[in-house]
Amino acid sequence: MWKVEDSCMEWLDKSPPSSVIYVSFGSLVVLSQEQVDNLDTALMNSNKAFLWVIKPSDGVSKDGVELPIEFVGETKERGLVVKWCTQEKVLMHPSVACFISPCGWNSTLETLVTGVPVIAWPFWTDQPTNAMLIENVFRNGVRVNIAKDGTASAEEIERCIRDVMDGPRAEGLKKKAMEMKESAQKALKGGTSNKNIDQFISYLIIAGNPARA
Repeated sequence: MWKVEDSCMEWLDKSPPSSVIYVSFGSLVVLSQEQVDNLDTALMNSNKAFLWVIKPSDGVSKDGVELPIEFVGETKERGLVVKWCTQEKVLMHPSVACFISPCGWNSTLETLVTGVPVIAWPFWTDQPTNAMLIENVFRNGVRVNIAKDGTASAEEIERCIRDVMDGPRAEGLKKKAMEMKESAQKALKGGTSNKNIDQFISYLIIAGNPARA
């Protein structure tokens, strides 16, 4: 839907392994200015490198959402903001350490197959359920706690970044993310995923030609 900015891949190539926070809220979620401000404060205070995807409708546009000049100035040496990117390639890049995501199902699957820990920040539909799976079932990430007014504070986002990047739980989260990656790869190579699709195809063939039954 939007032009991919390939410059982000060149930028990632120059970054150390497992050093970059990848931030993207997909094609539907639009953050309020307050949430953008809280997120940029958290990223600025984290002192970590980051790649932040802000699609065109999140920039200086009819929505009136923009990044503060101070934030852009103070983080220009360790941060990159782009309008759109190829998410699969970004998540597969070795410099990416974690993904701040609203946890749509497509993004959730992509984190599982690439072994990237998640900072889950859900908004609607299936996202809260997927975030619950990430935190409690897959255990490959943490979930942002949302206040009663529906916002996530800068302090809360910072807490999640610390947990995933260099806190006491960081190593365990990374290990679990890699275990999920290995399980996903096995499922695609003759595992349950292949078996289920083969069974489904066989069912369709038989249903369409009862004589084969």
